[in-house]
Amino acid sequence: MLKRIRNTGVDTPVIILTARSSIDDTVAGLEGGADDYMAKPFRFEELLARVRLRLRPQANGADTRVLRVGSLELDLGSRRTRLAGREIDLSTREFALAEAFMRNAGQVLSREQLLSRVWGYDFDPGSNVVDVYVRYLRNKLGAEWFTTVRGMGYRLDDPSGGPA
Repeated sequence: MLKRIRNTGVDTPVIILTARSSIDDTVAGLEGGADDYMAKPFRFEELLARVRLRLRPQANGADTRVLRVGSLELDLGSRRTRLAGREIDLSTREFALAEAFMRNAGQVLSREQLLSRVWGYDFDPGSNVVDVYVRYLRNKLGAEWFTTVRGMGYRLDDPSGGPA
């Protein structure tokens, strides 16, 4: 249904709230035209933050479907990643993790925050999956983009020195 609505040119932001939390469901929802996807259980505060983000007016008519930090670009519509104009192939989870970092560039994100945003609340908090995927991103995008803050988590920084 959302795909049909998008095909008519309607670009109203859509956040899917659902009990379905598999990767296939998430990918289908996002590729079907959703701007965001949240599986239950979720925190109401996070939902409100995502709604505010989707409704925030963009300065200079900037495309809300493309996130930029320095030379790193994430196109949420086409699910493409570019670094200094070169396309980088990211898996679905890598893309979701990169999106979480880019939406919070310059801020430290704890492993727990990343687990809940990318893997969902039902994921084992003792897992090292966040560390593994940060390593994947470092290998693909460059280690200089990601700073480990001991005892706290990770931060995305623009290595060119521009504002993150």
